[in-house]
Amino acid sequence: MPPSAKDAELTDPREPSGAGPGGGVVATGIGSWPGTDVREALRVVLGELTASVPEGVVALPYLPELPARGPGADLLGRAAHLLVDLHVDLQPQGWRLVDRPGRDHDRAGALWGQDLDELAEAFDGWSGPLKVQVAGPWTLASELWLPLGDRVLSDRGATRDLVGSLAEGVAGHVATVRRLVPAAEVVLQLDEPSLTTVASGRVRSASGYSVLRTPEEAELVGGLREVVEAARGAGAVQVAVHSCARDVPLDLLRRAGVDAVSLDVGLLRRPDWEGVAGLLDTGVRLWAGVLPSASGGSGGPASRDHVEGLLLRWRELGLPAADLLGLTLTPTCGLAAATPEEARAATAGTVRAAALVAEAAAG
Repeated sequence: MPPSAKDAELTDPREPSGAGPGGGVVATGIGSWPGTDVREALRVVLGELTASVPEGVVALPYLPELPARGPGADLLGRAAHLLVDLHVDLQPQGWRLVDRPGRDHDRAGALWGQDLDELAEAFDGWSGPLKVQVAGPWTLASELWLPLGDRVLSDRGATRDLVGSLAEGVAGHVATVRRLVPAAEVVLQLDEPSLTTVASGRVRSASGYSVLRTPEEAELVGGLREVVEAARGAGAVQVAVHSCARDVPLDLLRRAGVDAVSLDVGLLRRPDWEGVAGLLDTGVRLWAGVLPSASGGSGGPASRDHVEGLLLRWRELGLPAADLLGLTLTPTCGLAAATPEEARAATAGTVRAAALVAEAAAG
């Protein structure tokens, strides 16, 4: 059985963000996990993130996503099932909006039900931070298809309806998790792998011969803000946006009011780091993806090398060492493509890497 909250050794579990001096360096994962057994995935995640956590490290366990279970367990299918008054079906092009729910919609709901049942059991008695992940509005708009026509993004009105539906669905999801684990401090991660492509006007049409409309920045900011505020209104204590892409529009995320941005720091160039420093100055926190998502994340020399690279950039920017305590460390991206052994090692390595950063913060 996974460790209960009474047995887990957490450093200040009431500080899920690890915010600022006196908190700690947070260790967590992105979300996706290999295999098809959610109970086993929860057991491993809880075990690696909450058992014997080193001093100075704050654990942030999460509900793993297992896309290997098939349609409805994937990023898009899971988020689409949360939409309110909008239904989807899986067709050759991908997930498409339809008039009424069908078999694929029901399958996604059954998988969600299984995950939430296992979450309630695994976190029975839990008191502390708990993260859940959902695809963000711009990734959904660029990937879901209209009943007749191109992607939702192509139609401004349909996009607006999708954003509102997702905001309502996300609020309901956060409320459900809070009901199942009453003492949990729910952290929401919005996965936006397509945000850069949408914001830069590079989403191709169905024919491939043209690109879809590029939303104005005010529309991009407003759509994200609507979902962020809905999650907060339902009781989320922190909302982060994650992307593994290059050139993530950091100022857009700041204007949308997110609490944190989750990035693969290995992709950041010097100007990107200056943008990160600007975010930190405004109170937006960094979730730094430092450990490889597959091999090399065991917490040995590879993890030390990656941490040293992070610390070097931190010093080059002239940021105070004490502010390292506001960081969250993660693997560079999800772990679905890893083997179970690699996923466990990457998670354990993230905890060890967080301990190294905490040591650096202490001087």
